[in-house]
Amino acid sequence: MPSLHDFLLFLLAATAISLTPGPGLLYVAARTLAAGRGEGLASTLGLALGGQVHVLGGALGVSALLVASAEAFTVFKLLGAAYLVWLGWRTWRTARAVESLAAPTPVGRRRAFRDGILVEALNPKTAAFFLAFIPQFVDPAAGPAFWQFLLLGTVTVVLNGCSDVAMILLSDRVAGAVRRRPRVLVRIRQGSAAIFCALGLGLALARRPA
Repeated sequence: MPSLHDFLLFLLAATAISLTPGPGLLYVAARTLAAGRGEGLASTLGLALGGQVHVLGGALGVSALLVASAEAFTVFKLLGAAYLVWLGWRTWRTARAVESLAAPTPVGRRRAFRDGILVEALNPKTAAFFLAFIPQFVDPAAGPAFWQFLLLGTVTVVLNGCSDVAMILLSDRVAGAVRRRPRVLVRIRQGSAAIFCALGLGLALARRPA
């Protein structure tokens, strides 16, 4: 285990990062605005599990190999980008559906959960983040690095999840306020679709860490 001082520094840094608006917060906000709080929460659980895949991979050294390989990084990057763009296209296509104007018509919490896992697990930038951030707080003299990396990575995932939930509740209130105004709701859902596509484009243009 890291020392108490190092662990408190880690908590402070990880909390600050989790509160910084980024792709994860934008993704769950877009999901919630497009289809409601239930789907947003399911997406958050999926993102958390996908993030945990990278935590375990980093602890085992797999993520290091992924980031070190230009070919593997590119493959995962393009797969993740294509999936996000597809989600955006699907959301845009259903934004004007008459039956979806009065209330959300989610694709299903199970599917939203699965989408969240794939979006995060196929994002090599998440692997790069964990490899850049977590080792700064791992103390080889305090015990096996594997368990320290796993613990600190899991705490980071939980903190990110808490920020996601706060964003979901806020987004749901916004969507609820405009749900009686179909035109505004259509624009919000189209905006959500645009966010998905923008996140996909951003991932496609991401560079491998030097």
